[in-house]
Amino acid sequence: MKSVFLMLAVIALVAFAVIKPNLVTSAARYVGEQVHKAIFGHMARSGMILFAGDTIDKVFVTQWDASLRQAAQQKQSRLMRTVTSRGKIEGSAFTINNIGSTDLAEKVIRLGDTEWGDTLFGARNVPMRDFYRALPLDRADIPKMKVNPVTGGQYMQTLMAAKNRRIDDIIYAAALGTVIGQDGTTSYTLPAGQIIAGGGTGLTKAKVIQAKTIMRANEVDSFEEGEELFMLYNSVAMGQILSDTTLTSADFLAGQMLQTGKVANWLGFTWIPYERLNVAASVYTTVAYTKDAIHFGEGYEEGNVARRADKQDAWQVSMAASYGAGRQDEKKVVSISFQ
Repeated sequence: MKSVFLMLAVIALVAFAVIKPNLVTSAARYVGEQVHKAIFGHMARSGMILFAGDTIDKVFVTQWDASLRQAAQQKQSRLMRTVTSRGKIEGSAFTINNIGSTDLAEKVIRLGDTEWGDTLFGARNVPMRDFYRALPLDRADIPKMKVNPVTGGQYMQTLMAAKNRRIDDIIYAAALGTVIGQDGTTSYTLPAGQIIAGGGTGLTKAKVIQAKTIMRANEVDSFEEGEELFMLYNSVAMGQILSDTTLTSADFLAGQMLQTGKVANWLGFTWIPYERLNVAASVYTTVAYTKDAIHFGEGYEEGNVARRADKQDAWQVSMAASYGAGRQDEKKVVSISFQ
């Protein structure tokens, strides 16, 4: 458009020179200035010249990263191996059946009548819960990116990490939560004798010993039967343990193992790092439990990559799963609060 305007201006200038020759000089000067601006403006926009004061760094380029790296997060399930797996569940729920204890009566009469004993039975109901997450990618976005999170697998890796954290959250909640009996009316909660209050102190050695004492009194730490005891801890608890001046050198070595993040056995517990402990008013709640205290069931797991015809053929990566967990026996779980 500017070039057309300038051509017309030149033609007009020639015609004007015939009529008013004394004004040709000033008009020519004006047209020359406009031509100069148009030519140099085009060269500048095309990168053909540098204006006065510009330096070579104006044409530096940036190389974009061709990879996607996951942000810091827990990627693997840490609690799955600490519980009893019930495997694949067919149904909307599964039960945990319990049988109580009995006594062996002394026989004092030869050939006497049989006296039957009795024991208690119970069944707990664990409902399955469904979970789902999908991550989309518009197909028009793909040529605008250096890396494709669908074909590169980063979307699915992110969903797998989320799934594993969800499994741990379900197990942790089951250890502390309420379980409903199969009859639908009976509820089971942790009694006061299985709860160690915060008391304004951190996760001290004294609290750990108290938890171990409770379990010993309940006869749930039977090493003869291969029972395993677990204790969850977070970074706050780790700092308190390492700064506890009452610890012995042997305790301190165990604490050093906690500091490196390696699974450590201390005071009869295998310690598992878990940063998602419940916290209220700066008071954290951790839990000590036996391996058979929590039952975990899996309904299904399915990751999927597909085109969405209803979303302009966008890519969609999804993860769907169904899980359930419940506490088998309150005597096998100790809740510990600290701050």
